[in-house]
Amino acid sequence: MSSNKNIKRDFTKQHRLSLKSSKNKLFKKVVVATALFSAVSFNIAFANDNDSLKKIYHVYVGDTYIGAVSNEESVQKVIETKKQEAKELYKDPVLEISSNVTLVPEQVFSYDTEDSTTLSKLNEEQIVEAESYALKVNGQPVVYLKDQADYEETLRLLKLEYITEEQLKQYEANAALDTLPALKQNETRVKEITIAEDLSGEATEVNPAEILTPEKAVEYLKTGSKEKEVYKVQEGDVLGTIANKHNLTTAQLLELNPGLTEDVLLQIGQGINVTVEKPLVNVQITIEKLNVEKIPFKEVVEEDKSMFKGETEVKQEGKNGEKEVSYQIKHLNGKVTEETVTKETVLSEPVDSITIKGTKVVSSRGTGEFKWPAVGGYISSKMGSRWGSYHRGIDIARPSNYNILASDNGVVTFTGWDGTYGQKVVIDHNNGYETIYAHLSEIKVSEGQVVPQGSVIGIMGSTGRSTGTHLHFEVHKNGSLVNPLDYLN
Repeated sequence: MSSNKNIKRDFTKQHRLSLKSSKNKLFKKVVVATALFSAVSFNIAFANDNDSLKKIYHVYVGDTYIGAVSNEESVQKVIETKKQEAKELYKDPVLEISSNVTLVPEQVFSYDTEDSTTLSKLNEEQIVEAESYALKVNGQPVVYLKDQADYEETLRLLKLEYITEEQLKQYEANAALDTLPALKQNETRVKEITIAEDLSGEATEVNPAEILTPEKAVEYLKTGSKEKEVYKVQEGDVLGTIANKHNLTTAQLLELNPGLTEDVLLQIGQGINVTVEKPLVNVQITIEKLNVEKIPFKEVVEEDKSMFKGETEVKQEGKNGEKEVSYQIKHLNGKVTEETVTKETVLSEPVDSITIKGTKVVSSRGTGEFKWPAVGGYISSKMGSRWGSYHRGIDIARPSNYNILASDNGVVTFTGWDGTYGQKVVIDHNNGYETIYAHLSEIKVSEGQVVPQGSVIGIMGSTGRSTGTHLHFEVHKNGSLVNPLDYLN
């Protein structure tokens, strides 16, 4: 102290303030204490028989001198007040006020203390800390939990972000077995859960505001952000402008919001996630599964020269085989990174489908494949109801030239006039099919004549009941009228 002040040290009564509760429960009880320095030894004794002497108290926080107060009760009151404030603000954690307060009493003749200033500075120095459990990533504290139980719960919830509760229970049960049982057919199980980083926990003290619930801790470990930033759609916003505002591409924005698509209609006030996840912890899940899968049969076609072209016969029905396939699938933070087939066992071989196809071509027998019966042109009228009656075929008009062509190989069975059809030709293709060509201006074939596919059988005209030059074309199958458009190539 300054030499111009008359101070007498009372070294026999230097104080250490300890407000620790005598009940001192481990959890749920707020404790306020001061960790105090050991008393400083003084080797100078002063007489204390002067009635004018008074005692003051010098306050230290650690090695820092705070100031002097006229009574120790005021210091204790500051600490008690801080304790009460902490109890009201943080009701659950075990709290401690860490201040390293030391009171050094002194006998003085004259000394003016500034209690209010000293006590105000002391209050600022009181640091509220809570007992907590730090979750460390690669040796560095990343999040703080209430206790070790919350630390364990955080690790459990982190795993449940990528697998189900049932899968986790099975995985933990299997971990106690020396040998895993063989997988059943179509069964899936978690083989391994690994975390790329080194995780550890340690008891510590921290500002209670930094203590997270396990759920919040998991969100932080997954995203690198304690709070997900959500943008509210404003008037005039589109996905591209929202992405640009947050230094994202539209593709990244869509990935962050699985429910969105590029053509979605945004609503004013709609929340859009714009937080790019930067995981602090990377969880790799290895899944193994055993699937029973089909082995598709092959379709084999065998040609037979003794069968007419267009004819087919099923020699053998096809049947799928079966196989067991074991997979090992690796996921990193929920996304598949690798899929490997570890074993494959054939349970039953597939049976090929064998179809015999005829290749024999005879000009009087149709191939079964019908070609366009005109040289170009377009369909001016389709088959179906028309003008109060039923149109039995299709009309083809405006060809490149007026030649009418045989749609397939066959034998001419009719030529001549037939009422509303006008000049008409009928060809029997000797395979169940018959074709009719009507409204011809000229017929180029005769009955009984064998005609090959594509040969000229007449000239397009407008005979019979016709409104203009065109070809009326019909197809009959086994005596029944069918739609030509289903057969023309």
